[in-house]
Amino acid sequence: MNRGWKAQTFAAVLAAFLIVSCKPPQAQNDAADDAAGGAAPVKVFKVTRQRISEKVYATGTIEAWQKITITPDVGGKIAAIHVREGEAVRKGQVLAELDTQATRLQLKQAEAGYLVAEAALKDAMKNKERMERLKAEKAVSDQQFEQVDLAAEAAAAQFAQAQAALNLARHALDVSIMKAPFDGVIASRNAEVGDVINPMMGGFSAAGGGGGVLTLVDFNRVKITVEISQDEVMRLRRGQHALVRVTSFPGRDFPAVVSVVNLAANPMTKKFGVEVTTDNPDRDLRPGTFGEVVFEVAMHEQAFVVPQNAILDNSYVFLAREGKAVKTAVTLGLQNRVWVEVVEGVSDGDVVVVEGNYGLEDGMPIDITGEVTL
Repeated sequence: MNRGWKAQTFAAVLAAFLIVSCKPPQAQNDAADDAAGGAAPVKVFKVTRQRISEKVYATGTIEAWQKITITPDVGGKIAAIHVREGEAVRKGQVLAELDTQATRLQLKQAEAGYLVAEAALKDAMKNKERMERLKAEKAVSDQQFEQVDLAAEAAAAQFAQAQAALNLARHALDVSIMKAPFDGVIASRNAEVGDVINPMMGGFSAAGGGGGVLTLVDFNRVKITVEISQDEVMRLRRGQHALVRVTSFPGRDFPAVVSVVNLAANPMTKKFGVEVTTDNPDRDLRPGTFGEVVFEVAMHEQAFVVPQNAILDNSYVFLAREGKAVKTAVTLGLQNRVWVEVVEGVSDGDVVVVEGNYGLEDGMPIDITGEVTL
């Protein structure tokens, strides 16, 4: 019984081996492909004519359009600071004041000196007029006339001196009251009431602080300076449009304009500084943070465009045709981070493999599992 069962099993295995070995090679390959899982899964992109632009990217620090350290022109003790950090102020608004008691006394002294000099000048001029009449009548000597004339000149000089002293005292009082030179926001408060400020020492106070009394910035408009290579800077010009992007607002582009293109390179980096400006009415762009600047340096309308990952070795793509991958040489044009222009090698309506193309070979069976769109 056992011997008969073994003989039947051996005969069945032998028959199966003979059947497989007698199949033609192509049938064996098909069977192997079926055993290996079949066609390679890929995703594709249908080629159509689209607009493509080539871009240059650079990163820089956002700066306020205007920034100033509020420091009085004269030294003195800070008597009052009327604003806080982060507060919006208007042009001409009083921000801080020095102790002006001594300055006001000096102003009164200068005003009194001015009145004295003015009266002396009037008296000297009247004397001169009388002497001129007497001289015409030859009633006085030349020496007497010269004395009166010189006295009038001296009185005029003293009056001019008194007037200058009065203007200086008025100026000292005026600059002791610090006002906003433009609309903006108080970025920092650098001193406190009671500190002694000395503008001749860079705004340092007796308390050890520095940087003036306040820092005022206007970032309703901002600027970003970036460094560009020599090849890239040749493609930029003043007035050219650009975009600013920040990580805090993903997907949002802030339109900007190139305002400065340096003609000389930075001797350390060998790169060229380029400044762009952009309006910032909502103050979403904050000074001191990083921003990416995107320059559009070239653009083609109605170009054949494919995703970057469709291009292999910068020289060929795989087209999907009749269930197989067809290796096709291409000539490339404009490129950016995502897309590339194909000048030669593809036509409108061609289907290009964009995922699963690595490891493909010409003529290999493929299975399209999805389509990528613009």
